[in-house]
Formats: sequence, C-alpha cells, structure tokens
Amino acid sequence: MTTAPACPPDDVRIDDGPRAGRTRAMWALALGGFGIGTTEFMAMGLLPDIAAGLGVSEPTAGHVVSAYAAGVVVGAPLLATLTARVPRKTLLIALMVAFTIGNAATVLAPGYGALVASRFVAGLPHGAYFGVAAIVAAHLAGRGQRARAVALVMMGLSVANVIGVPAASWLGMALGWRIAFGLVAVIGVATVAAVVAWVPDLSIRTTSVRTELGALRRKQVWMTLGVATIGFGGVFAVYTYISTTLTDVAGVPKSVVPVALMLFGLGMVVGNAVGGRLADRALVPGIFITVGALGVLLAVFVVAVHNPYTALVMVFLLGGGCAAVGPGLQVRLMDVADDAQTLAASLHHAAFNLANAIGAAIGGAVIAAGFGYTAPAAAGVILAAAGVLIFAIAVRMKDDSGPARGEAAATEAR
Repeated sequence: MTTAPACPPDDVRIDDGPRAGRTRAMWALALGGFGIGTTEFMAMGLLPDIAAGLGVSEPTAGHVVSAYAAGVVVGAPLLATLTARVPRKTLLIALMVAFTIGNAATVLAPGYGALVASRFVAGLPHGAYFGVAAIVAAHLAGRGQRARAVALVMMGLSVANVIGVPAASWLGMALGWRIAFGLVAVIGVATVAAVVAWVPDLSIRTTSVRTELGALRRKQVWMTLGVATIGFGGVFAVYTYISTTLTDVAGVPKSVVPVALMLFGLGMVVGNAVGGRLADRALVPGIFITVGALGVLLAVFVVAVHNPYTALVMVFLLGGGCAAVGPGLQVRLMDVADDAQTLAASLHHAAFNLANAIGAAIGGAVIAAGFGYTAPAAAGVILAAAGVLIFAIAVRMKDDSGPARGEAAATEAR
C-alpha cells in the first residue's frame, strides 16, 4: 500500500504519463458516464413500449425507473464501502462489468419481475462508478484542474441527454425497447475496453471499510450532501413536469418537446464546463454562485414560461444551471471527506437521485394543490435558497472531526 493521497490537493502535480494519455483516460471514464446517463433517462421515454411489451399498465411499468433509482441509492454507499481495498482501476472495470450485466439482463428479462430486478442491478454501480471516476480524474489532472477533470467525466452524463437518450429512444421505438438496452450494454463493453487500455494503474491509496465509514461522522460531508439534495431538487420539480408545462403554459407544440429536452441537455454540457472552470478558480465562491444562480433562473422561469420562445431559452439555461453546480460540490465532498473520499464522492450521486425524487414529489404536490404548472419553479426557488443557506452554515461551522487534509491544503495553497 502506498502513501499517496486518495485525491491530491490543488498544490500537488500528478504525473501519471503524458498529457495525451491522461486525456484519453478521462474520455474513457466519460464514456462510462455516457452509458449510465443513457440508460437512466431513456427508460422514461420508453415506458409505453415497455408496458405494452410486458402487458402491464404504464404506471406499473414506471416501477422500472424507481427500481433503477433505488439501485443507485443503495449501491452508492454499499459498494463504495465494501470495495474500499480494491485498486481503483480494477474497481472501475468491475463496476462497469456489473453495469453491463445489469443492462444485458434487462434485454433478456422474461417478465415484469425479472425486468424490475435487472434495473435494480443496473443501478447499483451507478453512484460508485461516478465517485471512483471523479477521484481518478482529479488524481490525473493535478494542480488547479480537479473540478474541470470531474466535469469532463460528468460530461458523458450531459452528452447522454443530447445524443444517447434521443438515439436510444428512437431505436427502442423503431426496433423494440430491448434493443435500446442492448445498445447500452454495448456501450458498457466499450467502456470496459477503454478503461483497460487507457486508464493507467494509479498510485491512489486504498482504504478500508472503517475508514470509508468515517465520512459519515463528518458534519461537512452531510452538509454538502444536503446542498446537493435540496439545492438540486428545484430543477427536478420543474423537469419532471416539463412536457405539460411547455405545452399547456408556454403553448409549445407537442412535436417540439423533444427539441426542448435536447436544449436542456445542451445546457448541461455548457454548464458542466463552466461549473468546472469556476470551481477550479474559487471553489467555495463558485458553489455559492452556481447554487444562487440556479435559484435566480428558476424565478425567471416562472415568468418566462408564458412565452414559447423565452420558455425554450429558459429550458436551456436551467440545464446549464443544474450542471454547473455538480463539479464544485463533487470536489468539495472529496476535500471534506479526508481519507473517505470514495464513499463521499459516491454519495453525491445518491443525493442527486434523492433530489430527483424530492423535487418530483414537491412539484406534483403544488400542482395537485391547484397552484398550476409554474408553481414547481416557484417552489424550486425556495429549495435553491435553502441550498445556499445550508452551504453558508457549512462554511462557517467547524467539523468536530477537524479540517480535512485535502481541504486544508487546498485552502493554504490559495
């Protein structure tokens, strides 16, 4: 076991091969994110086809989406903890193999029960993969570029919303939903090959179950996860009901809704890049700016959504605002977790899925209460403001377990 830190502070330069080699490694990690993002979101668009194919109602078929989300929430902390001693490259390969098997099982599922089980299995590696990939990318990037490296890995998830989800959905509608999940399994195989070929064997220290669980004793970890869960919730309160909002409130033709969803994905691509650069320049101010900007965008959406053109612009900007928050929060979690970075980084994606569930529930509640389809955005403003407040408290408070070494070193370097 080496003594290299799990993730270097900004004043450390990592040299794990030529720059081109490090870039290829990050693209390999992003390819896995592309596959994960595609399988996560395309299932929503294929629900009618899945329901018809299995002979169940669409609400019943919707449980396959819930099963995947449950797999993410369960798998992120469980796998990150139990695999603490596994070398990072080996772990990345194993996680992507499990993801591929889960999607292949979806293709072959003989009935509804087997399909739900396969979606749960496919979701298990999701959070752990992104967590480990973020740590590996940050390690490869070195001084002052950690957030941009994390953003590059997350770029795969963003691009999936622009290319992967529409392409897989079209393929599923044309040739059958099983073919769409088969495409994702092929992406998984390609990712395994890319990680084997391009990701170097890294001198990242492995930990232990006890060390990783230590993250759960750190107040700063919980506070940062709170920002992710609450702050992100507002976007999902809007996005869950975006189709009806655009058609009924903005007057957008139903045929244009897929274009609007692609605009959201394009916004995510841009926001991801901007958020990574901003976080590398000034991590704590960058988080304040991005979460605060998300609240402002949601407030503007309440007014702008009444016009079809401004509504489409705001969909793009909301995608950007949502994605811009992610890189900074991911790096912040790695800083405050000290030696338990794998668990903390993985929990970020469990928090993201909880935000999805919370936002959807709040959005549905205010619509059901009769406040209309602009109400979810208004509720989202409150959630974003709460995220800013939680982060402000986190910055001012002292963690009982002491300052994280990565955070302290990065602060000292600045």
